[in-house]
Amino acid sequence: MNYIKALLLLLLVSSCQITETININPDGSGSIEVFQLRDENSYLQLGRPLSGSEKFTDTLFVFQDYITKYAATFVKFNKADQALFRAHANVKMHVKLDPIQMENFNVISSDFKKIEELPNVYESLSLANSLKENYPVSKEFFKIKYTFDGLTFKRNLVIVDQEEFDRNKKMLEERKKTYAKHKLVQSYTLKYHFPGKIKSVSNEKAILSPDKKSLILEFQLSDCLQNPEMTNLEVILEPSSN
Repeated sequence: MNYIKALLLLLLVSSCQITETININPDGSGSIEVFQLRDENSYLQLGRPLSGSEKFTDTLFVFQDYITKYAATFVKFNKADQALFRAHANVKMHVKLDPIQMENFNVISSDFKKIEELPNVYESLSLANSLKENYPVSKEFFKIKYTFDGLTFKRNLVIVDQEEFDRNKKMLEERKKTYAKHKLVQSYTLKYHFPGKIKSVSNEKAILSPDKKSLILEFQLSDCLQNPEMTNLEVILEPSSN
């Protein structure tokens, strides 16, 4: 499992674009979508031709489908892991790999009534694979907590496994030197849409839409993986005139 996670991490830092989109409605409900795209041109630039083992895949499912389909496996996990699976029950996932068209992406999304109730959707695919393949749960080294009280939105990323984070950081520092000579597409973008006009944003690099109800904030993916807390954000909306 550690090897697999290390391989995925190298893939992310070398040739990936991630876009996190959140839409919040006036009543506090909304949706989140995390789109992860492997940039094939960057991948080939590193001398990594598409493997013959990469077969066409186009799968769309809800996590609850896996809980139902693999019920016999689900009951073998401990109560804490079962509760974690259930927390992701409403998360939708779309995984596509097309070696011919050079298309490789996954989309993880979920609706919410209150954003505080969201699970860590960045873990959803890994957890789904754990359930499908019947191997131990492997959690991310971070958690993201979102809050919104009608006027103030907060995105707070916390490192929960410092040891794993330190291992990943050391590996990334070494790999960045190797990748420095290549022009790779590496981006991490936040796209947030709010029910009211934005009064202030904690990160001055955020770009507001003309109506001031949306923002876009872009980072270098490798920087985020080495310092994930840099993506923390606070957005304050203007009070409603009603």
